[in-house]
Amino acid sequence: MLSAIADALSTTGLMAWRIAWSLVLGFTLSAVVQALVRKETVSRYLGDDRPATLARASGFGAAASSCSYAAVALARTLYRKGASFTAAMVFQIASTNLVIELGIVLALLMGWRFTLAEFVGGGFIIVLVALAFRMVLGEQVLRAARSQADRGLTGSMEGHAAMDMSVQREGSLLRRLFSRDGGTAVSHIFVMEWAAVLRDVLLGLVVAGAVAAWVPRQWWQTLFLSDDPLLSALWGPVVGPVVAVLSFVCSIGNVPLAAVLWNSGISFGGVISFLFADLLIVPILLIYRKYYGTGMMLRVAGVFYVCMVIAGYLVELLFGAAGLVPGERSAYTGAEDGISWNYTTWLNIVFLALAAVLVAVSLRNGGWSMLRSMDDAGEDGHEHAHS
Repeated sequence: MLSAIADALSTTGLMAWRIAWSLVLGFTLSAVVQALVRKETVSRYLGDDRPATLARASGFGAAASSCSYAAVALARTLYRKGASFTAAMVFQIASTNLVIELGIVLALLMGWRFTLAEFVGGGFIIVLVALAFRMVLGEQVLRAARSQADRGLTGSMEGHAAMDMSVQREGSLLRRLFSRDGGTAVSHIFVMEWAAVLRDVLLGLVVAGAVAAWVPRQWWQTLFLSDDPLLSALWGPVVGPVVAVLSFVCSIGNVPLAAVLWNSGISFGGVISFLFADLLIVPILLIYRKYYGTGMMLRVAGVFYVCMVIAGYLVELLFGAAGLVPGERSAYTGAEDGISWNYTTWLNIVFLALAAVLVAVSLRNGGWSMLRSMDDAGEDGHEHAHS
């Protein structure tokens, strides 16, 4: 028993070491973007569901990386500030699944093909969701959702979603970024994003380590029908989101488990469907119900699931036809090597030092109060801005 626990913890630790620097880099770049783009600006450009608006929603979402809970809360905030429901949902999808740190982690653990597939699949899902919402969201449903949203019932990460920590002073982007207020804003956003996502990342690493160490690969191969390539390709996108929902892991924390599942026989398209299902775990479905009502929650869940499955099929077909599906199942799960003096170690030293500086700057400038208010309710009481 102790040996099994040690194996799981070893796998968890090695995977964490492999991706640590990339997470710091990704969240730093995201913090820079968020420090320069004000939330009021975002909501002002998302007032309808035209293709150009949804493209902007995708771009804003990809720049405003967040954990799934914070993304859901922020989408509701944007909706209440005037964004259309479809644009808010597209923003939410992009902010959890089309972000730079997710792409880097996928490349490190699974290879660049999975990073490309994630972004291509994300485009498919956004288009499919927009088309589906046109068919299933009537005026009566939208009015009921708006009424429910305006009640302001609390979910999770409400304070985080309500905060606007962008630099408010005027001037060029570089002048705003390299000002004192700019450095403070970047540090605050960096710390808040880490605080929001740390639970999911750690949970994902622990779950992945336990699954890799304790669940026999043959069990997964049976579940994924991996002995039959055709059936596996058809079944993978259907069962992938179900596994994600049952794992209760979301955001970037899904990637380590995706690596284990890929090595264990799930199809290429199934991996992509699995990764996108972070917005369908049970706690988030309950938040949808609280934010928008039962009817809208059921429609969102149904549309998201169907679109994830279809996107998985499209990715499988497209990448298979292009010869981009990896021939080997060799995702990094910590069993390949230990910690040594290589580029990963040096990058971790550099970026962990950067993280320490950003944390110190944030805490010295009121970061503790912001951290304490992350789950506070109320969208008007925590507008932390930097002038």
